[in-house]
Amino acid sequence: MKVFSTASIIIILLVFVSGCESTPKQPTLTPLEIQSLQTREYENDMDVVFPSVISVFQDLGYSVKSADRLSGLITADGGSVSDEAMKLWLGITSVEKTSATAFVERIGTVTRVRMSFVKEETTSSAYGQTDRQDTQILEAQIYQNAFNRVEDAIFIRAAN
Repeated sequence: MKVFSTASIIIILLVFVSGCESTPKQPTLTPLEIQSLQTREYENDMDVVFPSVISVFQDLGYSVKSADRLSGLITADGGSVSDEAMKLWLGITSVEKTSATAFVERIGTVTRVRMSFVKEETTSSAYGQTDRQDTQILEAQIYQNAFNRVEDAIFIRAAN
């Protein structure tokens, strides 16, 4: 009976410990707040704003995967980071990368840019199982930094 109790306690503890993994909490923003965070308007035309956004993605270390001026869509991938210790000791690979998109459109007399950054985490085990989790990045400083750089790039392009 004592062996059963000890085994039961160990199993219960393992369930509690594995269930207590904490994930970073995303700020709870309304869709309008998210759009406000991710969007800026410029008084320049598409011929200036669109390439400025592309060059900023490249400056930030992203590889531009596609850019279509007609639709206004730009997609880019950041570099990948792998957890070598997990791979070595547990046989599990965990790879993180950030992807970015931008939608550039002309509305009346302004050109609107909406950017989105997403953290992608892919894990796979030695047994061939894979899992992927995408998390939208909603940190104001990241967007502010990107838009500040876009404004600088627009200023330089518009001066030429």
